[in-house]
Amino acid sequence: MCATLIDFGGFGIFVESSMASWLEQKIRRYEHMRWAQEPNRRVMPFAWGLKHIGGDADDPDPRGFLSRFADHTILHSDEWFSANAAGDYALEGDVLSFTSAIASPWRENNRVYGQLFRPKEAREKGAAVVVLAQWNSRWDEQQDVCRWLNKLGMTAIKISLPYHDRRAIPGHPRADHLIGPNIGLTLQANRQAVVDVRHTLQWLAEQGYERLGILGTSIGSCIAFITMCHEPLLRAGAFLHVATFFGDVVANGLTTMNVWEPIAASLTKEEARQYWSPISPFPYVQKLQGSGKRALAISGRYDPTFWPEFTNAFLRKAQNDGVEVQSVSLPCGHYSLGATPFKYVVGYRFGTFLARALR
Repeated sequence: MCATLIDFGGFGIFVESSMASWLEQKIRRYEHMRWAQEPNRRVMPFAWGLKHIGGDADDPDPRGFLSRFADHTILHSDEWFSANAAGDYALEGDVLSFTSAIASPWRENNRVYGQLFRPKEAREKGAAVVVLAQWNSRWDEQQDVCRWLNKLGMTAIKISLPYHDRRAIPGHPRADHLIGPNIGLTLQANRQAVVDVRHTLQWLAEQGYERLGILGTSIGSCIAFITMCHEPLLRAGAFLHVATFFGDVVANGLTTMNVWEPIAASLTKEEARQYWSPISPFPYVQKLQGSGKRALAISGRYDPTFWPEFTNAFLRKAQNDGVEVQSVSLPCGHYSLGATPFKYVVGYRFGTFLARALR
């Protein structure tokens, strides 16, 4: 009899190989079922979108512009992601809002909203965590994550990503412009997300929170990691799903098939990887070298969106660059990471990690 060790985030169970194969098949069917149930998915037209990143919409060589833009932006990423203090923070009840420093073409998207969750018995303002949910998350999603952080003694603030929930624009119930086939607009939207998060962290620091962390899921994980690489206020980050390049995920992932379909007729996978490299984790890993910041990466080994190959390449890059990243690989996929029983293992791991890192 051949047995396989199934790791459940810290403790292992030996099962027959046939059962391990059965579990993988069950997870993959679940992933496809959840993907097929998502409403309002559409295929948007491809566009270069150079005007959204300071280029000329009529540039005769958009490839040349994007190639030069990507190289320059990564080299000067501290400037591109810079965030001077926002001037109009407003806290109404438990909802923080302020004007985004990056002006998109839509007014609705240019106001940032955050839901503040405070521990009931907190005696002092010590640790706080910014929470970034997955693509197309709703206003009420991941609130239980914030309450769990509260139980562990940490304040949490869940930020609405660009084009999500209260920031949605007319005619787009999904966040079609945060991850979309408009190359320049997607670059702008993800830059906007990082800058918005940095302003939120600055607000928390102004309120007296001295130990700051970040928690991101899926696209929220990508944004959270880039933020941690550029924001000195952050001490620790937990990242649920990790990958190498933004373009790799879009070109190969199950949940982004509708985005890649119009792009594939105009770009190769290698071009998508390069043009979107400024909004990818991979180029910035080395910035954490010697920073003392602590990182936790949690992934699913049957993930059809953030492929395990991408996760493993990211972890190898961190190791080669001398950046310590704790990692947990669970026998689940992208959607199922947030389903029973995996969500309890995930919650325990990121909760205890952040509590220790921020004490």
